Amino acid sequence: MAQFAKWCATIKETVNGHEMTVLNADPKKIGGAVKALSKLVPSQYASDARVAHLMKSLGKTAVAEYIEEKLPTSKSIRSGDLGEILGTSYLGEFTVFTQGVKRLRWKDHRNMSMRGEDVLAFGVDATNGEVLVLKGEAKSRVSLSGTTVTAARKALSANKGRPSAHAISFVADRCFEQGHTHLADLLDSAQLKTRLKTSQVTHLMFTFSGNNPTVLLRRDLETYTGSIEQLSVGLRVVEHQKFIKSVFDLVGSDGV
Repeated sequence: MAQFAKWCATIKETVNGHEMTVLNADPKKIGGAVKALSKLVPSQYASDARVAHLMKSLGKTAVAEYIEEKLPTSKSIRSGDLGEILGTSYLGEFTVFTQGVKRLRWKDHRNMSMRGEDVLAFGVDATNGEVLVLKGEAKSRVSLSGTTVTAARKALSANKGRPSAHAISFVADRCFEQGHTHLADLLDSAQLKTRLKTSQVTHLMFTFSGNNPTVLLRRDLETYTGSIEQLSVGLRVVEHQKFIKSVFDLVGSDGV
């Protein structure tokens, strides 16, 4: 996990009945954050089983080369990927949406963005056993703008606020392949039998930027008129680009 609590100060507020959280990175603790993320990043691109097999059959040098070839080299793709990784990690640390797949493992090319929802995560309703679905948009910018937030809101609202059928099928297929048949069955049922209700859906808008996102995120929630529960999270790291470079450079130097 990203271990946000160790390097961020947290400010929470309720806006229009929805939860907004701003995480401000402590400049004095950035080194620890970089180390934590450098340990997290490789697992987003390759499974532990795959790495262990390569380690056993070809050794550490081959593993390092394999991971290196998975990592993006484009600045913009690194920024976007890290935004998705941070958003997914936030869910795992602070919400019930702890299930899903690490979708970056299925990228067509390391310097290409994946199509579809940035973040898809799942939980199970303890009262009725229904699957709970989180649809998320992660935006990483040196300077977050209203235009970017508006684009994220448009993407969240698409398909009547639900994840696309393709995205749900993709995750269900991956879960089934990895032996997570219970979650795959819940997703298949929600899509093909009972149909996913908006009451089962939560939205996440996750921003990662060098500037303060508070005003923009608050304004977005104030003008939201839909019925789907919203989580709005803004992570501020003042030296945004340096932070991203440091994380990927350390992953590259460590190899695994």
